[in-house]
Order: sequence, then structure tokens, then C-alpha cells
Amino acid sequence: MGRALEERARAAGHEIGVIFTSANVGDAARVLPGHTVSVDFSMPGAVAAHVEAAAAAGVPLVEGTTGWQRDEARVRQIVEGGGSALVYGANFSIGVNLFYRIVSRAAELFRGAAGYDPFIEEAHHARKRDAPSGTALALQAILGASVPIASTRAGSIPGTHRVGFDSAADQILLTHTARSRAGFAAGALLAARWIVGRRGMYAFADVLDDILALEPETERKVR
Repeated sequence: MGRALEERARAAGHEIGVIFTSANVGDAARVLPGHTVSVDFSMPGAVAAHVEAAAAAGVPLVEGTTGWQRDEARVRQIVEGGGSALVYGANFSIGVNLFYRIVSRAAELFRGAAGYDPFIEEAHHARKRDAPSGTALALQAILGASVPIASTRAGSIPGTHRVGFDSAADQILLTHTARSRAGFAAGALLAARWIVGRRGMYAFADVLDDILALEPETERKVR
């Protein structure tokens, strides 16, 4: 994700101030001040420390790491207590976030149809450490805590999520398949542009809500 984000940012004309890896992340508190925005795709256990470093530097942060929810209370305290800014998301793909909305509407329809059981399947590359994925957990939150999740970790799969509604008579499948990490990088950069100048803790859904709400007004002005 780091490489995909770097490539997308440079192609969009953004200047990369610094890239942190395990070798130099200890310098973050010293190096971050003066930057416009920071983006983190790292390890769940490091998220709170990275949020703290960004907050201390006065640099808004886009948090794309998953699996850190056990530290959410601490992260929120750091962000809100320090007057900093954070956008987080289980998945920064714009397509996935629209997929959430499709699944939510489908869930409403199937609640009124007897005999259909929802389920979630997700598959990712072998190097992805958290299972289920953050996206699958977000889908489960939409459908209900009792909905089962099946996870696969193999090969180089960028990411596939399926939501099914199964009955004795038939089955309906909704599927999102990522072809590359470019979509995640595009969404993270969208969030990075949006968070500049703001304060507080936001979900990526808040970014999309704001942007989608502006589109009709923009269209009216163009016409």
C-alpha cells in the first residue's frame, strides 16, 4: 500500500516530504512538523503511537491500518484532546464504501423477506495479518453481529468481499473485487485532501457524505 500510495501521490502532483519505514519511524516526532498531512498504512499495534506523533506535530492523519479498534478510545482521546484531525477507515476504496451502502439497502429489503440467511466471505493476499478483514467486520456491523464471516489468506489477492443472502429456493450474491491497490490509494488521497484544515475524528464515510452532498450543488452551478 505504501508504494501504491506513493505512486498515486506523485502522479497527482503531490510532493512527498518523507516516507517512514520500520528503520526510521522513530524519527517521526522530529520530522513530521511542517508537513501538510500524513497517511499511515502500517501495523495495528503501532497506530496509537503514530496518531500521537502526528497530533504532537500538528499534522492531520489519514489512518488506513486495520485491526487497531481495541485502541480506539485512546486514539480518540489523543485526537480530540489535542485538537488534531484524523480520518480512519477499514477500507479507503471508494467502490467498497459505496458497496457498504448497497449492502445496507439490501439488508433492509431482506429483513422483510422470510427464509434468507446473510453471510460474508472475504479473501486477501497471504501477507495480510488481520482476519477477518476490517472491511468484513464493517459489513458484519451493517448486517448484524451474528452473521458469519469466512476468511481466506492466499497468494496475492488484493481483496474480494462477498455478501450473500441464502434461502432454500435461491441465493443472491453481492461482490466487490479489488483489481489492484490503486483504488485504496485514490481514496486515501481523497481523504488527505479533505482533512486539511479540519479538527476532530472522522470516518471515511463522513468524507464521502460531504463530497456526495456537494455534487448536486456543483452540478447546478455548472448548468
